[in-house]
Amino acid sequence: MRVRRLIETVIGQLVERFSIEKVWARDLWHLTSRINRKLLAHTVCRWLNRHSPNPLQFEQLVAE
Repeated sequence: MRVRRLIETVIGQLVERFSIEKVWARDLWHLTSRINRKLLAHTVCRWLNRHSPNPLQFEQLVAE
């Protein structure tokens, strides 16, 4: 249950912050490229938040 809640939270953040459900790609290559970039951005923000001396909220990391 804990893992499922974490996965649903991450998916919810991706949908809300990066509009991942509205990716208009011309082909499979562009679709996977855009999704990978959005996942990488989310991962980097989480890493920065975890290694920051003053943990920030996700919205603040994306806004900066």
